Amino acid sequence: METSSLRKEKFGTVLGLAPGNVPAYSCDYQSASDEDLPTRKAYRSEINGVYLGHKWQCVEFARRWLYLNHGYVFDDIAMAHDIFRLTSVLHVADKKRLPLHSFKNGCKRHPTAGSLLIYEEGGEFEMTGHVAVITEVSEQFVRLAEQNVGDWRWPEGCNYSRQIKAMVTDDGDYWLECSFGDATILGWVMQTDDASEAEIIEAPSPELFNLQANRANIQQTKRYRAWLNMANADEAAYVAMMKGHRLAASGQDDLFYIASETAMAELQRASNELHALYMHATEYVLKDDSLLRYFNIPEVLWSRIRQSWNNRRNQMITGRFDFSLSEKGLKTYEYNCDSAACYMETGKVQGRWAKHFACNIGANPGKQLHKYLRKAWKNSDVDGLIHIMQDDDPEETYHALFMREAMEEAGIPSKILYGVEGLNWAPDGSIVDADGTRIRWVWKTWAWETALDQIREECNNDAAQLERYQPGEPHSGSPRLIDVLLRGDVMVYEPLWTLIPSNKAISPVLWQLFPEYPYLLESAFELTASLTASGYAIKPIVGRGGANITLLNQQDKVMASTKGKFDSQDQIYQQFFPLPRIAEQYVQVSTFTVAGRYAGASVRVDPTPVIGMNSDCLCLRVVEDDHFLRML
Repeated sequence: METSSLRKEKFGTVLGLAPGNVPAYSCDYQSASDEDLPTRKAYRSEINGVYLGHKWQCVEFARRWLYLNHGYVFDDIAMAHDIFRLTSVLHVADKKRLPLHSFKNGCKRHPTAGSLLIYEEGGEFEMTGHVAVITEVSEQFVRLAEQNVGDWRWPEGCNYSRQIKAMVTDDGDYWLECSFGDATILGWVMQTDDASEAEIIEAPSPELFNLQANRANIQQTKRYRAWLNMANADEAAYVAMMKGHRLAASGQDDLFYIASETAMAELQRASNELHALYMHATEYVLKDDSLLRYFNIPEVLWSRIRQSWNNRRNQMITGRFDFSLSEKGLKTYEYNCDSAACYMETGKVQGRWAKHFACNIGANPGKQLHKYLRKAWKNSDVDGLIHIMQDDDPEETYHALFMREAMEEAGIPSKILYGVEGLNWAPDGSIVDADGTRIRWVWKTWAWETALDQIREECNNDAAQLERYQPGEPHSGSPRLIDVLLRGDVMVYEPLWTLIPSNKAISPVLWQLFPEYPYLLESAFELTASLTASGYAIKPIVGRGGANITLLNQQDKVMASTKGKFDSQDQIYQQFFPLPRIAEQYVQVSTFTVAGRYAGASVRVDPTPVIGMNSDCLCLRVVEDDHFLRML
């Protein structure tokens, strides 16, 4: 089919009907209407209460087609290519699991009508991969029904979107030609009891999930030589805070850690899947006042949080997952997505360190982070000057400058404000900076809890005053932080709704919704018998930098305890799952998301079991599995 003359249809337009009269819709987000789709919820595709996916992506169509034609759905996945790893589907009516098998392109087991064709991530389907429903099979071709490819109408009178070439070898191997030159077909997935010729999904060796410590051979002549570019504002600010060209404040500048490619693939998969789970849990909390109360957020802000969540444009840019990674498993502790730190260390400094000290082993897992940030800002709705709001703090300064570089490379001008100094009320009630420029877009280094603390302080923590409080309204005094961040005409990154997934009260909700999910730790609002039996951590629902955390083992013995300013906060209880201790350091892997997708990784280390504000951020390198195993 010639595509050069085809026209994209408006978002939501029916492109064609697949077998079973299942419609496929245009996924051209550029043409989506705010009037027709005013809220985030409007983008959720559901039938009979069964969540099928995000309108109108390829995964949504595949799941909807299977549900309407066969009554079963595959599990929620982060990316389309992950379907190839699934081993079962859920029959919705009776909740039974049915076997699902995957077959590589070129195998002797031919696809059948109703099989799912899976594309690998990369090229045309960068990061996500793709899934299509196979509607017809012959020895010369297969026909496909799908969404989110082209967004143009299907051929007249056809129940398929396109046709691709097939070939059967003399040995009976079935091959499909990828019609996109820069993409790769993984194979096809079928619900069947017959596993002959299917791919065997084997668990990788547990040893591949143990990090390894190594030390760079740092020559004395290089140890004290400058290796960050002082002409770059963010690097100069970093050097000023670290008091030199150093990666580790503790002096362990030669120490770095190595992960296998398998471990990093698992971290990437976990980050993408967990982001989706945290978003599901956020939606769930915002529908239930009884759950929202656990988050200790002033009730006067509940409607604003819901409004922020419902605003389809109010997307987050940055987030950070903190993981424990070892042969015992991969578990996440929390998701920091309203003020995630360590982006510069991951996206720039660890790469500069490795280059200077000739640490050439493996690859840098933070190499693409800055590129993803540029892309996210370019795709954001910011259409003018963005104000970067920070405290006059050395760490916040280099973090802000690093982000500013990504913004400006994306074509977005910016201005840095230190606190609220110089802000004024304009005659129309809007807020302007010292130069008279109206504040419309803000990226902040503060956590939202900082603004909430300001509200509580002004209202003397009095419930009646909090109920009457009108955040963001003009008043006789100078504009305050809350006046800026809580105004309806100011779009803030990260948005107000990120208060929910960043609050540790989300952890018990996640466990309730997704019990036994492999990357989650059992969590509860009250201490349970199972937590007592496993050992547990006591954490404040709102905290920063590892403050006010107590770790207890199975014998109820305190393994570690930290102090801080969050001792008055409500607490949650989370399964005790210690960090691995490697080279006399407890090592936490942090993965970074940009616009909700994995974008990089680094490690933080500390001689104590709790990672805190002063813990070092060290270099992480990634090597191929065979190389990794030879190093053991």
